[in-house]
Amino acid sequence: MNCKRIGRIAAIAVLGTVAGHAVASPACTRQPESQWLSEADMQKKISQMGYKDIKVFKKTASGCYEIYGRTGDGRKAEVYFNPVTGAVVQSNVD
Repeated sequence: MNCKRIGRIAAIAVLGTVAGHAVASPACTRQPESQWLSEADMQKKISQMGYKDIKVFKKTASGCYEIYGRTGDGRKAEVYFNPVTGAVVQSNVD
């Protein structure tokens, strides 16, 4: 394989990965951020729900709070929360 072809294949793989993540993120709310639970309140709520070892806590472009952490029984979890109600919108657990 020549270098140009390898570069194209790599670029396609990266674009596919980025597009996959964008599609995977659910829409949680259209409410303005002024209506959202504060990050501190949401983190407390997440902890009370039993999630632990949170490695990532962030806002998504689709209006969610998203975490990467572990469930109460130690399984890896990627969870999207409605930032207004705190409800789980989507949960991916390994």
